[in-house]
Amino acid sequence: MGANGANSEQHIQNSNPKPPIDLEPASEESRAAPPAPPTPEPKRAAEIVFPLGMVLDACPDIADYAKGGISHWRDLLVAAGVARMALGVSQSAWEVAQAVLGEKSAAIVIAAILQRGAAITSAGGYLRELTRKAQLNEFSIGPMLMALIGAKSREKKRA
Repeated sequence: MGANGANSEQHIQNSNPKPPIDLEPASEESRAAPPAPPTPEPKRAAEIVFPLGMVLDACPDIADYAKGGISHWRDLLVAAGVARMALGVSQSAWEVAQAVLGEKSAAIVIAAILQRGAAITSAGGYLRELTRKAQLNEFSIGPMLMALIGAKSREKKRA
């Protein structure tokens, strides 16, 4: 509208309460919630490192896969890599386990799988399942090691 009262201009106002039609309308759900973030990398479980002596007590068979025995964590990591191949665990399952569990914990799990021997029919499948459970905080290495130590102790008592 002009400031001069002599001119008579009309003001046009849209009284339609509906918003204009969107060319790409979104669903009600997408308007209400923001889009989900992309799936992150595998969730890494908190790595709790146990004493090397305890691991070797629970899993003595892993020493057969080490050149010159196991006296340091590095020796165990190398031996677990060799044992993983002997058990038929795929490289991808091993890499995911290391990413989720951590290098040392993944090596401990391989040593435990090796120790259990014939009781585990698919080492790779078992490792993948334990890795999945670790991502959900449903798996811990401590009880697994304690069970192996307990089984070893019971065998000694029988002998």
